[in-house]
Amino acid sequence: MMSTRIARAVQATAIAAAFAGPFAAAALAQDNGNGEKARVDTPRGRQPVIKVSGEGRATTAPDMAIVQLSVVKDGKTAREALDANNKAMAEVLAALRQAGIADRDLQTSGFSINPQYHYPPNDDGGNRPPELVGYQVVNGVSVRVRDLTKLGEVIDSSVSLGINQAGGIEFTNDNPDAVITEARKAAVADAIGKARVLAEAAGVSLGRLIELSEQPARPEPPVPFARMAKESAADQVPIATGENAYNVTVNVTFAINQ
Repeated sequence: MMSTRIARAVQATAIAAAFAGPFAAAALAQDNGNGEKARVDTPRGRQPVIKVSGEGRATTAPDMAIVQLSVVKDGKTAREALDANNKAMAEVLAALRQAGIADRDLQTSGFSINPQYHYPPNDDGGNRPPELVGYQVVNGVSVRVRDLTKLGEVIDSSVSLGINQAGGIEFTNDNPDAVITEARKAAVADAIGKARVLAEAAGVSLGRLIELSEQPARPEPPVPFARMAKESAADQVPIATGENAYNVTVNVTFAINQ
């Protein structure tokens, strides 16, 4: 009996030593560099950082315009309105091609046939149904004008041939990569300058770059056009192209050297 108890005690001691060995070795492995051993259950602190955002802006003259034009025609029947619209739009497209607009720069942007109703007054309190009085057909085309010197002429000739509604003009650039690169460089430089000011104010030194990301660009809305009447067109529509601004925002994270 005594020999059995001694054997069990020896076995238990061996198992305890086996489990304690790895934990003891892990504890000894935690060295802070000065010969002092750290506790295994001590949580590591989060690295101090500086997070800033930078903004960059670069401008350039536009070299292309995108114009939204529409033909709106009414008729007593859908067929009548559609035929009138088709005739006017065919003349507009032919004139645009004759003005040098390539087929790749002409794209239908919308088409609809809408019934038109008259709502009789119900002075007597009765519920009178609306009366169908005709149909309206709207056919829209998006036009890219790559020669801005012809933009006024293009709009004028289109209105003269039947365009009676326009949605907007967007002045843009065919290849804005170079000016966007300038805006990106300016945004990063702005972020670095802000980070240095913050570090100096906090009495610390700026460390390595940890993270750098760019926020998605937000396009500027096109210039709106009001509904145009055929008879309101001048000899040539005056156009002011101005300049395009490209804005870039970046988020930067730097480590802090304490």
